[in-house]
Amino acid sequence: MLAKRIIPCLDVKDGKTVKGINFVNFRDAGDPVELGAKYSEDGADELVFLDITASHEGRKTFVDMVKRVAANISIPFTVGGGINELSDVERLLNAGADKVSVNSAAIRNPQLINDIARNFGSQVCVAAIDAKYDDGVWTCYLNGGRIPTERSLFEWAKEAQDRGAGEILFTSMSHDGVKTGYPNDALSTLADILKIPVIASGGAGTKEHFKDAFLIGKADAALAASVFHFGEIKIPELKEYLRNNNIPIR
Repeated sequence: MLAKRIIPCLDVKDGKTVKGINFVNFRDAGDPVELGAKYSEDGADELVFLDITASHEGRKTFVDMVKRVAANISIPFTVGGGINELSDVERLLNAGADKVSVNSAAIRNPQLINDIARNFGSQVCVAAIDAKYDDGVWTCYLNGGRIPTERSLFEWAKEAQDRGAGEILFTSMSHDGVKTGYPNDALSTLADILKIPVIASGGAGTKEHFKDAFLIGKADAALAASVFHFGEIKIPELKEYLRNNNIPIR
């Protein structure tokens, strides 16, 4: 078993880190630069920064904020939000991102994944998927969970892989912020049908939830926000717990 990754996520809105429940009712969670620096020091394996209203507001990601976060961390850094074309990717990589996360724009224009992979390498392209479980089907959503699509989670994840995405970041809108555990059945299915790493997102509330995401969900990485932002789970303690449960951690 390859080493599993623990990834804090900064959902940024109006220059502040926020956290909601089921993609709504956001509350302030602190300064992104300070939080990023703290997670880097605490032993997080990577950091994800999502400008959560960029697509909805039809604008680009805040590059100056990305630069400030990147300058204060020493771990791989993924940035998403409002990425529609190759020039957006180039600008964020130049600002200090190691990878970019594409979501709404990639569903609207799947060729974007091919273009990013061809120009910058698959390792740069993370296909982020926001999906909700409706009537027995995992439906993909656009614009920060505001617009349902005709695409289903599993067929779109497979297509994103085939087009050159290096990782899938799957966020369950049904589990987001609820803290009852990750969507392990869906994660396990993704792990079975894909050859690329799957990052679990949405539902972390306890250390056991991370363990289950790795053992039952077969995820390669687990992403969380509020449990880290509000000090409910500390990353060094989480890693120690996982090691004690025979889960290889970096």
